[in-house]
Order: sequence, then structure tokens, then C-alpha cells
Amino acid sequence: MKTVALIVAAGKGERMGGALPKQFAPLAGRPMLAWSYAALLAHPAIDEVLVVVGEGHEPLLRSALPGARSTIGGATRRESVRRGLDALREADRILIHDAARPFISADVIDRLLAALDEADGAVPVLPVADTLVAANGANVPRDGLSRVQTPQAFRFATVRRAHADWSGDEATDDAQMVRVLGGSVALVQGDAMLEKVTWAGDLSAAEARIGWETRTATGYDVHRLAEDEELWLGGVRIPHTHGLSGHSDADVALHALTDALLGTIAAGDIGLHFPPSDPQWRGAESGQFLQHAAGLIAAKGGQITFVDLTIICEAPKIGPHREAIRIRIAELLRLSPDRISVKATTTERLGFTGRSEGIAAQAAATIRLPGVRV
Repeated sequence: MKTVALIVAAGKGERMGGALPKQFAPLAGRPMLAWSYAALLAHPAIDEVLVVVGEGHEPLLRSALPGARSTIGGATRRESVRRGLDALREADRILIHDAARPFISADVIDRLLAALDEADGAVPVLPVADTLVAANGANVPRDGLSRVQTPQAFRFATVRRAHADWSGDEATDDAQMVRVLGGSVALVQGDAMLEKVTWAGDLSAAEARIGWETRTATGYDVHRLAEDEELWLGGVRIPHTHGLSGHSDADVALHALTDALLGTIAAGDIGLHFPPSDPQWRGAESGQFLQHAAGLIAAKGGQITFVDLTIICEAPKIGPHREAIRIRIAELLRLSPDRISVKATTTERLGFTGRSEGIAAQAAATIRLPGVRV
């Protein structure tokens, strides 16, 4: 049984304001649309995800979701859904979701799909908890009333025919159209995390609903000192009689810090991403390795909160260059310098560093990752 998902992201989001349509606005480090897209794509029962975007929004989608399949929507939500249905190949079941509801749980998807065994459609709902009043101030009974959310699930052929046969006013949702056709629509338990983002303040409220996981990892690296080499430490060229030898610029400090960042997301080590056997990295500036690791964290919606670096050597003295190193690392990571700690120590002339045969560095990095529910 083939199941597809359709994300409607063709609106202008004018009520929220801002420079970007709300579906592309940043939410906890990544575009709002990326949250629901990732949740739908990750569900084992969903085979394909299609995004419907507004005309002219294709560059925004490519930036937010590289490689995502898409089609162009229409002037109304109903027209956008219809165009999405036309762009999809045959399927048995479909989930139709609004991009303005970023947080979808697997449990809601499971309940919706299970309901399709008996019904033509299924929608998630929550009870109305607030007292309701009419325009004249009279109380409206809330018994039997529910708030409807998305995604809404349907038998594909049924919802496609409902759109093809529709001749009424603009429908508020797809379930309404299926009911007019005579189809049955089941109500399943919704989720408070599916609240819709409409106004500017809703974006902050949505971010507050995210649970955050804090992670810390360490990195360590060593390079030998050699004549006729430049000495780079923490992205700063330091005058010295010897430099560090390595396949790249051998910046032992940035290499240790890169490994620490990669460790926070269990992404291996620097050699996995930039193999010494690859000639393209010969003499390469290590700052790009650090930024690559930071980019992988950002792609997961993560935020680097603090890094700590210790350089271990007898010479040169790190103190005169400490501030320059802090500032350079802050620039590379786009952090405030007060989130960068740089220290130096010796081994009291013991070991290879004590004999000035090489320089070692150890680093620790702390990040936070979104998406852990509380």
C-alpha cells in the first residue's frame, strides 16, 4: 500500500510579517517547513513527500530543503492542494499537511493511517477548552466541538475525486470536501504540538514547545614540528622557527576543535570528512574544516553554545596570540568571543611536546539540539 504526503507551503504568510514567508522563517535554527518535511519523510509508512510552494518561492525551497520534490501552487489553498494531487503519481493513501504546523509526531500519523482502514478520511482534533462567545456576547456551548488540525489523511482516490467534483465556495479544509462527496471522516486524537503558527508571536511560542538536548564532545590532535613550515594555530599564523607538518595547513588547534564539534552529532572524525589521502586537501586552510563541522550541526537545527581549546607546547608562547586566536575562532563559528575559551599549557619538558618535537591540542564543544520533546 503506497502512502504519500503533501505539504501545502504556497501561502504568503502576510499576517505574521517578516522578510520571509512564514513557512521559510527560521524556527530553532532551521526553516519552519523543514520540521514537518523531516517528520513526514522519516515515518516508515510514508513513501514519498511532495511540497507545494508559491510561484517565485522555488529558490527559497531549494535553500531550505535541497533535493525536495515540489510543484507550484495556486491562488488559494484548495487550488494548491488540487495541483499537488495532480502532480502526484497514483497512491493508495495521502496525508495533506499545512506547513504552518511544524511539529508532527509519529503517533498522530499512526492514528490517522489506522483510521483509514474503516473511513475515507481522518483528521486530528483537540477538544475546545476555552469558553466561547458569539459576537453579541452570548455564550456558545462547547460540548461536542473540536479544533481541527493537520495532517489530514485520506484514501487517495476519494480526496482526488472530491477536489475534481468541488463546485462550492472555498473549502476550509479537505475533510469538508470529502464529506460533501458523501465520504466518511473519522476523528482521531490530535496533539498540542500541532498548534498553527499564524502571528509573529506564534513563532516564539513554537520554539518554546521544543525540547532541547545538550551535548558535549571532545577532540584531540597532534602534529610534529618541522623546519620550513608555517605555524598556524587557531586560524592565526604565528612567527616561529618551526611550523607544523601535515597534509593540510596542520592547524592542530582547529583540527582538535573540528573533531569535538563532529563528536557532538556522532559524525565521525576529521579524517572521515577530509581524508589525508585526498590531494584536494593538501595545504588546505583548516578553517574550512571547522566551518564544515559547524554547518553539519546547523543543518540539524543545532546551536553551538561554547567551545574550549587547550594548546599544549613548550614554544612558542601562546599568551601573546591568545586573543587573536579567540577572535578568529569566533569569526569562523559566528559566535561571540565570550563563547570561545583558549588556554595553553606545557608538559614540564616531558614527552614529545616537552622536547619541542610537536604540538598537541585538546578541545571540548557544547551544543544544543532541538526536537527532543519535553
